[in-house]
Amino acid sequence: MTISKLGVIWNPSKIDEDKLRAAVSDTFTSEVEWWETSIDDPGRGMAELAVEAGCDVVVAVGGDGTVRAVAEALAGTETALGIVPQGTGNLLARNLEIPLNDIPAALKRVRDGEPTKIDVGWVDHDGTEHAFVVMVGFGIDAQMLVETDDDLKDKAGWLAYVEAMGRALAGTEMTDITVTLDDGDAQEMRGHTMLIGNCGMVQGGIRLLPDAVLDDGLLDILLVSADGPLQWLDTMRSFVWENGIRRILGSVDEAVSTDSTRHISAERATIELASPLAFEIDGEEVGEVTKFTVRVQPAALTVR
Repeated sequence: MTISKLGVIWNPSKIDEDKLRAAVSDTFTSEVEWWETSIDDPGRGMAELAVEAGCDVVVAVGGDGTVRAVAEALAGTETALGIVPQGTGNLLARNLEIPLNDIPAALKRVRDGEPTKIDVGWVDHDGTEHAFVVMVGFGIDAQMLVETDDDLKDKAGWLAYVEAMGRALAGTEMTDITVTLDDGDAQEMRGHTMLIGNCGMVQGGIRLLPDAVLDDGLLDILLVSADGPLQWLDTMRSFVWENGIRRILGSVDEAVSTDSTRHISAERATIELASPLAFEIDGEEVGEVTKFTVRVQPAALTVR
């Protein structure tokens, strides 16, 4: 696919403008239009303008919030998404194996990469649907794994996650949960953390949702109900061993549920909580929820 017109949407808090413009100029010969994100609009409005302007590809330069906002506007259109990851999580970029901390390499991937169709998730927690490309949910996932200290992780490896788990234990808050999947009957569950995702790998290579595939037309759900040190050890063993090392070695080919972790999948789900909990969309906290619905839009977004 020849790129005749490129749109670049960049977060000025993440990258030097002159450095970015030079890298784009070195990589592309096509016409380029530029938009800068703002505190009030992390990228959706700019992406809508890029589609109206006839851009073949829109490159999101920033963190997960920028990527999510741009993807929300591009879902269902013919305009492709490119990613130059500049945040700390960069979760979609990691799952797509896009080069991190290398602007020229990421731009060359956009220029030369084969277009790939991926699913987009949609969540309604406040009367308005919001897109997500990685995962949504409530509980301790952000504190325990998604935002585990990078410096400590580099120095201590898996001990960083143990340290994060210890911090997370203090905030564990169990609640009753009613889950309705697709056209099925409501199921009563109990837990403190639920993740619903389109892809499952977070920092450090941990796959919280090991069955999640970006283009399978399904959302994968993880419910964690660990209560106490022994069950937390069981949960970590599930992440690291059952759904990590053993899967890499080919010993298991689907997510393994345990007493403290349950894996399920669906195209749609409605979740009701007995007590309000903080909710996040692609790592961004958006307030407390007591009810939300999710659905998948298959093959809605083209990524280069």
